[in-house]
Amino acid sequence: MDRYSEDELRAVVARYEATRAAALTERDEQLRVFHAAGWRPVDLQRITGYSRETIRQALRPEIRQAANLSRRKTSPQPPTDYRPYGDRKPYVVADTLAALTGPTAGVVTLPRHLDWSGHAEYDLSRPARLSSMYKVVLTEAGTVDDLNAWLDGDQLRRLWPTLWLPPRLRRLWEDAFPELVTAGTNAA
Repeated sequence: MDRYSEDELRAVVARYEATRAAALTERDEQLRVFHAAGWRPVDLQRITGYSRETIRQALRPEIRQAANLSRRKTSPQPPTDYRPYGDRKPYVVADTLAALTGPTAGVVTLPRHLDWSGHAEYDLSRPARLSSMYKVVLTEAGTVDDLNAWLDGDQLRRLWPTLWLPPRLRRLWEDAFPELVTAGTNAA
């Protein structure tokens, strides 16, 4: 990194942008020449492989300029009342950790309503797959019965500090079961 300066990197990018702009201008001029010679836009599109919009902007530079200006002006902004999906998603929390009596060993295949990824088979002897299954069940469970059938309370306590969960889901579970927070503190 010491061999090259930021100015040299900026110069590389500037040369690329200048070359690219010149090539774009030359291409558009040539496409306009072909169009003036009788080539239809559909023929230019078919031969070049460019999209209809690319040909349209090449033949009418004012359209490209307007499109570029509007792109620069308006950065997409969410509505003022927008809430991210993780904040709106309905999560289910178990009634008690003792009721979580799911499998603790073997290979488990989750039902499609919980895991539709195509990789719904989990070998519980593999720590990464076990954690992955717990994350899937916690985030996708639609009923307390789903939680009770597929999660184990002791296993959940052990895994809790390492599970990567949506913040709201984690907060809901930790509010309901403060011992999970303690499990995380003791693991750290």
